[in-house]
Amino acid sequence: MKQLLAFVRKEFYHVFRDKRTLLILFGMPIVQIVLFGLALSSEVKNIGVAVMDNARDVQSEQIIAKIRSSAQFEIKEDELNYKEIEEHFKTGEIKCAVLFPANFGSKLYKAEGAQIQVIADASDPNTATTVANYLNVIVRNYQGELNPNTQLSYQIIPEIRQLYNEEQNGSLNFIPGVIALIFMIVSTALTSVSVVREKEMGTLEILLVSPFKPVLVLLAKAIPYLVLSLIDFIIILLLSVFFLDVEIWGSLPLLFVESTLFIITCLSLGLLISNVTNSQQTAMLISMMGMMLPTMLLTGFMFPLENMPKIFQWISNILPSKYYYAIMKGVMLKGLGFSYVWKETLVLVGMSTVLLFIALKNFKNRLQ
Repeated sequence: MKQLLAFVRKEFYHVFRDKRTLLILFGMPIVQIVLFGLALSSEVKNIGVAVMDNARDVQSEQIIAKIRSSAQFEIKEDELNYKEIEEHFKTGEIKCAVLFPANFGSKLYKAEGAQIQVIADASDPNTATTVANYLNVIVRNYQGELNPNTQLSYQIIPEIRQLYNEEQNGSLNFIPGVIALIFMIVSTALTSVSVVREKEMGTLEILLVSPFKPVLVLLAKAIPYLVLSLIDFIIILLLSVFFLDVEIWGSLPLLFVESTLFIITCLSLGLLISNVTNSQQTAMLISMMGMMLPTMLLTGFMFPLENMPKIFQWISNILPSKYYYAIMKGVMLKGLGFSYVWKETLVLVGMSTVLLFIALKNFKNRLQ
């Protein structure tokens, strides 16, 4: 144990002396969690909207006031004609236009009803659909306020409740996936590079001819990154709670244990990559590109797996990050216990065991 602790202490010295490693370890996770939590959101806010009010009555002004007070919309222009609206669409200043016909208020109380024309920029179909839905909700709510006690026999008024994210906080969807992405990059890439660096510098042979066992050399390489990754995890949780207003519903000890298991899986993968590469560039390319893109695309936190072809759904099953993302999302956002995530946990245990066994075995065979 004294020898192992000496080698671990040596690895900590290597990490703290390398400014680039420290930047990747602590700078990149903070930047990613802030970017994904604030900039990259599935919510649609501050949509530029133009209003052409041909009615100029109390009812149209009240609806315009509701649109103006909504966080989703920002009224850019309210004195336009059709030609000016088209020009604003072309320049990209607005994504939507709302047109009130003449005599809007008087028609509102008649049997045929009043109409509002909504024009949306469908160059982005998803945004156009979302904008139309937002406006539809505003108009329906206003109509309900006008006649709160009048309900027609054929009306269907759905009562909607949002489970697990009633405030529609877009950060909740990204935080578990970003944590998985950070661990895949930091733990896998830095571990593989640290071993390959010893090969390039010619110091690995010195370690191998020492009385220290080769297996313990690899473990000594991995332990510092396990500790530092757990520190990263604590920093990410603190940022999520106090900076991004993410409420953690599940057990913190369970999150800590599951994250430790996933980090060990990533470290095992990094050690395996270090066995098949002889340059830092190759190790970094395999770790960053080979792990980062599949984690972003096939984990499920950016794009729903259900929408993908079957072949990509099958490929996603070999990614450890898919199971870790499911665990984090269930525990953090839904407050699930171990009884709900034991299958994913068992898969991670199996993956980490197999990867670590292959990495250590190949390292020993290489010595022989």
